Amino acid sequence: MKTLKYLLRNPLSLLGILLLLFFAIVAILAPEIAPAEPYQISPYFTPRSSFWPTPEPMSKEHFFGTTQGQYDIFYGLVWGTRTAFKVGLGVVFVSSIIGVSVGSIAAFYGGIVDEVLMRIVDVFMSVPFLVAAMVLTTLLGKGLGPMIIALSTFGWMTYARVIRSEILRIKEMDYIHAARTYGSSDFLLIFRHILPNAFFPVLVLATMATGSMVLAASALSFLGVGTEEGYADWGQFISYSRNWIVGQGDQPFKYWYTLFFPGMSIFLFVFSWNLVGDALRDILDPHIVRK
Repeated sequence: MKTLKYLLRNPLSLLGILLLLFFAIVAILAPEIAPAEPYQISPYFTPRSSFWPTPEPMSKEHFFGTTQGQYDIFYGLVWGTRTAFKVGLGVVFVSSIIGVSVGSIAAFYGGIVDEVLMRIVDVFMSVPFLVAAMVLTTLLGKGLGPMIIALSTFGWMTYARVIRSEILRIKEMDYIHAARTYGSSDFLLIFRHILPNAFFPVLVLATMATGSMVLAASALSFLGVGTEEGYADWGQFISYSRNWIVGQGDQPFKYWYTLFFPGMSIFLFVFSWNLVGDALRDILDPHIVRK
C-alpha cells in the first residue's frame, strides 16, 4: 500500500508506467489495430507499389502517411512495438543471465578466478559497443535473432560489474558467515542467501537497459545491418525517411511525418523504460526513506 501511494504521488513514475502499459497494449492488440490485409504481411510487409517511391501524406487510408517505397507508417509503428519488446526484453534477458553468472562466480570465489573473469570483462568493455555489434550482425546476417545475439554479446559486462560489487559487500556480512558455519554449500549460499539480497541493482539496470537496447537496435537497422528489409522496425522506418528529412524547394517540412512518428515512438519507448527504472530504484533501494 505504501509503495502504491508513493507511485501515485510521483508524477514521473506514474507517467512511465502508463506509457509502458500503452505500448504493451498496442503490442498485444497489433493484429486488431493494424490488420495485415490487404497488402501487409505481419510482421513483414511489402509496399503497395514499388514504382512510386515518394511518400504520401496522411489520409484516411494511411493515418500517418507512407514512407519511401509506400510503406504504411501506422502499420509499421504498431507492429514495430512488438519488435521493440522482443529486442529489448530478449537482449536484457540474455545479457543479465551472462553478466550475473560471471559476476557472481568472480565475486564469490575471488582470487585468480576473479582476476581472470574481470580481465575478460575489461577486454569486452574496451570494444566500442555499437561498432562491435554492427560488425557481428554483419557477420551473422540480418534478422531479429542475429541482432539480439550481437547486442547481448557486448551488453553483459555492466551486469557483471554491478552484481560483483554487491556480492563483495554482502558476502562479508554476519549472516553469510553464520550460514557458512552451519555448513551451507556454495550453491545454497549464492542462490538463497546472496543473490536475493544483491539483485535489486541488477533489476534497475535491466529496466533502464531495455530502452537503451531498443535504441541500439534502431541504430543498427538505420545503418542497414539490423532487421531485414520490410520487417516492421522503427529504426528501419527512420532509414526510409533519410532522403525526405528535408523537403523540396519551398516546402522543407513537407515530409515531416516520415521522421516524426518513428522517432517519437523510439523516444517515448526509451523514455518510459527510464522512468520505470527510476521508480524501481526508488522503491527497492532500502536507503531511500519514503513517507
